Amino acid sequence: MRIVVKLFANLRDFGPKYQELEVPDNFTLKELINQLGIPENYPMIKLVNGDFAELSYSFKDGDTVSLFPPIAGG
Repeated sequence: MRIVVKLFANLRDFGPKYQELEVPDNFTLKELINQLGIPENYPMIKLVNGDFAELSYSFKDGDTVSLFPPIAGG
């Protein structure tokens, strides 16, 4: 199945800002983060199709994943 991965700000250190990936069935968000080489304790906001997602989320064909650093303002 194919998913779209979008990385924002300093998370682009782990890959291009946009990529389409072929992943196996039952592939989870945690597995994707590990595959990208992002440390598990790296602070980030994880969205799938615009909704907050847990690491245990299993992808469906056509999902779009967006990974953001935490946002702070002042």
